[in-house]
Amino acid sequence: MAEQAPRRGSLRDVGQDPDPRFTFANERTFLAWNRTALALIGGGLAAGQLLEFDAEWVRLLVSLPPILLGGLLALTSYRRWEANERAMRLREPLPVIGPPRFVPPAIAILAVLIAVLVVVGGVRT
Repeated sequence: MAEQAPRRGSLRDVGQDPDPRFTFANERTFLAWNRTALALIGGGLAAGQLLEFDAEWVRLLVSLPPILLGGLLALTSYRRWEANERAMRLREPLPVIGPPRFVPPAIAILAVLIAVLVVVGGVRT
């Protein structure tokens, strides 16, 4: 059975060093999630600044969800990286928490919402 370690403190104090290839793969995944988070934040900001709508609330409805989703994704990607790193150091199975569960449905909902707003805006003009 793997040794248990306190949840706080440096990960270097937990368990044993894993194979560096696994650590690097975990880091690449973390960075990929953060690129996605930055793209969502940048896209929401661009939509809020560059798109013109008849009402301010519509502009906010289009721009705020991707910004908030990007922020949430950035936070959860760190939690996932840390949980994976801890599990590897303790020679435990990788946890099944993290961004992949909520990102695709959230992006699909955003796409439908924005498509409806674009169609409604196009019909009104």
